[in-house]
Amino acid sequence: MLEKAAPARSDAGPPAINLISIAQALLVAEHLSFRQAARILDVRQSAVSRRIRSLEDTLGVSLFERHHGGVRVTDAGARFFDRARHVLVQLDHAVKTAEAAGRGENGYLRIGILSSMAGGFLRALIRTFRDRHPDVVLQISEIPSREHTALIRKRQLDVAFIMGAPAVPSCEVLPLWTERLFVILPRGHALCSRKEVEWEALRDERCILRQSDPGPAFQDYVINRLADLGHRPNVQRFDVGREASMHLVALGMGVSLTSEATIANSFPEVEFRPLAGNTDVVSFSGIWSPKNDNPALRRFLSLARVLARKWKNHSGDAATRLSVEM
Repeated sequence: MLEKAAPARSDAGPPAINLISIAQALLVAEHLSFRQAARILDVRQSAVSRRIRSLEDTLGVSLFERHHGGVRVTDAGARFFDRARHVLVQLDHAVKTAEAAGRGENGYLRIGILSSMAGGFLRALIRTFRDRHPDVVLQISEIPSREHTALIRKRQLDVAFIMGAPAVPSCEVLPLWTERLFVILPRGHALCSRKEVEWEALRDERCILRQSDPGPAFQDYVINRLADLGHRPNVQRFDVGREASMHLVALGMGVSLTSEATIANSFPEVEFRPLAGNTDVVSFSGIWSPKNDNPALRRFLSLARVLARKWKNHSGDAATRLSVEM
């Protein structure tokens, strides 16, 4: 004898509710009329009625009491519509927020910096982007240059700025701007009387370089330029940051070099002098992953390209470059 099979157990969960049906039901509740709701929607009254009847069947409650003069919202319907209005408002806000994020108008952007933000291209870029996209949250980190590439690949940074324009596997590199080199001198040093300083004048000076940044490429450049003078450079490396290196110079422990953006800072007991000529410059690039689909990043890079073109057209001193407006 065959046993009667047990009813199949459903794991499908609660039935899905059609948002169009909810919106139409809210319209009926607002006007207390199927006919008027259908006229506003420009559909047949019977279509509205069928949708709402299906919604009531799904919910297992009556939302309306129907009569010849129109409809009345039931107690259960009143509670349902009160919550439904709130949900639809939140959903509309979520849709608009997602659309804005897709256009890069809000969201977040994680930036790794190396150069000073006291002045120059990087400050102008971030300030202009912030003014144009105030709803994008900027997360800015000053990170050693050796870590930039790894953080870009791990998606812990959206974009970083590095010295030079090296080929970086699996990353995009965009040369953006250059900065002149300046000598950092302790106040009262004999070279402070000059408007510009030649490399030859630095041959007998102890040169202070930071151990980690702005990077080995910068250190190699300085050492090679000093070595071109025909003697062994007197270089001392310190594992300190930008501000601490300024204090070392102020204490008379040596001279140092920095890029143009730094001179907008005010440091006690040090003075800046440009290297003679316009040939000693350092270049900076943006680096990012081509797999990064952050819309805010695309807008940021687009702005960076535009500003870079304008920047190259202003090859004067730092004050002239800082006057560039987008």
